[in-house]
Amino acid sequence: MASMAAEFALLSSGLNFKKRVFNLPTTSSPLKLSFKQKFNCITTKALLQEELKKEEDLKFDVVKEIELRENGFMGMRKTKLVCTVGPACCSYEELEKLALGGMNVARLNMCHNTIHWHQDVIRKIKKLNLEKGFCVSVMIDTEGSQINVLDHGSPSSVKAEEGSIWFFTTEKFDGCRPFTVQANYEGFNEGIREGDELVVDGGMATFEVIERIGNDLRCKCTDPGLLLPRAKFSFWRDGKLVEKHHELPTFSDKDWSDIEFGITEGVDFIALSFVKDAAVVKHLKDHLLTKNRFVKVLAKIESLESLKNLEEIVEVSDGIMVARGDLGVEIPLEQVPAVQEEIIDLCRKLNKPVIIASQLLESMIEYPTPTRAEVADVSEAVRQRADALMLSGESAMGSYGQKAISVLRMTSARMELWGREENQQSFLPQIGESLPDQVAEQICSCACQMANKLGVDAILVYTTHGQMASLLSRNRPNTPIFAFTNKSNTRMALTLEWGVVPIAFDLSDDMDANVSKTTRLMKAKGMMRQGDVILVVSDVIPKSVTPSLYQSFQVVVIE
Repeated sequence: MASMAAEFALLSSGLNFKKRVFNLPTTSSPLKLSFKQKFNCITTKALLQEELKKEEDLKFDVVKEIELRENGFMGMRKTKLVCTVGPACCSYEELEKLALGGMNVARLNMCHNTIHWHQDVIRKIKKLNLEKGFCVSVMIDTEGSQINVLDHGSPSSVKAEEGSIWFFTTEKFDGCRPFTVQANYEGFNEGIREGDELVVDGGMATFEVIERIGNDLRCKCTDPGLLLPRAKFSFWRDGKLVEKHHELPTFSDKDWSDIEFGITEGVDFIALSFVKDAAVVKHLKDHLLTKNRFVKVLAKIESLESLKNLEEIVEVSDGIMVARGDLGVEIPLEQVPAVQEEIIDLCRKLNKPVIIASQLLESMIEYPTPTRAEVADVSEAVRQRADALMLSGESAMGSYGQKAISVLRMTSARMELWGREENQQSFLPQIGESLPDQVAEQICSCACQMANKLGVDAILVYTTHGQMASLLSRNRPNTPIFAFTNKSNTRMALTLEWGVVPIAFDLSDDMDANVSKTTRLMKAKGMMRQGDVILVVSDVIPKSVTPSLYQSFQVVVIE
């Protein structure tokens, strides 16, 4: 936003603030009320209840509401959870279970299933939000011009045994042939020599090239493993990736068709596959502007090209997905953890949400319990303050999707609690002044510092376009951030921001009225109690005030 308004208020509802924060004695004493005063209090309470009934209720995510009532402000999970929807969880009932389990974003991989299948899932999610009170946003993930893709034709995984001979061909055929895999790109074996390694899905299985036959390859399995449908592959020689430069566009015709479908169905995010530079992201965002659609565009970081142009891609995107599975195919495995942390830090610096994806709980596709190494991996992503964690095959086709999201939820909550107890805030990388609107940036930075030092219970932010909520999230405060907005697209976009609870609310340009109404409604719903201390921020600009002059910082203590 060109101009931002900011107003801070510390609200101590019915509790002396000095007593709460500074532990100072108070001079007030309880008063004895006359019958008339008691009658007036009862009348006032009755009138207040009638007023609450007339007012439009807060559109609060039912899961967060339950979480707040049961665990309090500090017990609310801040790391967001993304679930890939597939055959194992596409029914209305299964989607509801995932939403109750903590799913914030439902991801649809456009590589799989039909348009009608995706349309049905999107409409089920929107129905759940409307009828059950959830706030689950929808993301579609484009297929991209995928040249390094294999398909064995089977609907499920196929096991490759050590020493078995496989034929990798560009021939198109229906169904499944024994020991035969289709390659998606006609020139997939160009420049490949006998003795090179063909690595599937970053090491799920490995083959040695033993013969070139025209456009095809005959290979021997050297490391046994599972071949998943539409698996990714790469070629390695002497421990280094064999780089192949194909002049294919990021957007295929199918991608444009899927994007138009997503716009029509009102999706909230579009994740772009195989982004090589910032130009393709700009191109899609310009296209969305011509359609007057406020869909957020995420760039997937999954190739060497994307790493080479990382900062410019992050700058123009609305968010980033770290696709570690595909990325691990193109860079040495030992580099993946450092690259992950580098991307998370850069996204915080440039104020863009970041999703850590691929193989978080890979073993839970087949088993009900994750490995301890997988839990450690999830914990590290939470410790690094990634905005979101994503399940792929675990939820899409695994037998234990609900258990997998439960593992993510519990691990995230535990690591966040540990971070507060151990004061891990001081170990976060300094983000400095890196954004164009430094006034808003400084206001939100100071607000989060104040919230942490004073130990307030929550931050309330009133926002039209979500920028202030995002800036607060960027600072990773200890307290949850409740974002009240009158824009549906803003509310759904904020489902991906760390620590932000987006709430639909009819904003006015009277800040006192906004604060009074929302706190009153939250109390009535049992989500706020007497004695809670709240810090309030707003970027709602009153119509009667010149925007350029409305840059204020105010602290008000309410006794």
